Amino acid sequence: MCCDLHLLKHEVPSFSLVTPVFVIVKVSSLRYNPFVRLDLFLKASRLVKRRAIAEAMCAAGRVLVNGSPAKPAKEVRPGDELRLSYLSRSIDIEVLAVPSSTKNLKSPPEEPYRVIAEQRLPRDAFETHQP
Repeated sequence: MCCDLHLLKHEVPSFSLVTPVFVIVKVSSLRYNPFVRLDLFLKASRLVKRRAIAEAMCAAGRVLVNGSPAKPAKEVRPGDELRLSYLSRSIDIEVLAVPSSTKNLKSPPEEPYRVIAEQRLPRDAFETHQP
């Protein structure tokens, strides 16, 4: 459950009687994120090694979110489809979950994505693109 419910007791003055009224207040949990930045998602899911690399890939137009080029600050939600174009391959993935925290990356990831398709480019195709 993403929220905690708390009961608060408020006294509402009446003409001669004080009647207690209970109100349910929703307090959202700080761990639940409905979305995360694209560059942080790529780093946390270990699709790229560093956030700077994810930003460079986005700036070069090598990352597509739901079929359109995306900036590093694009919000990624579960159900989104990403296409990552590396030099030697292209990967289509579906986002299953967003990480609740990007602080503890020492433990293995819990697979926040599912690979839909993967295409390898011929060796001669990416050798010509290298500077």
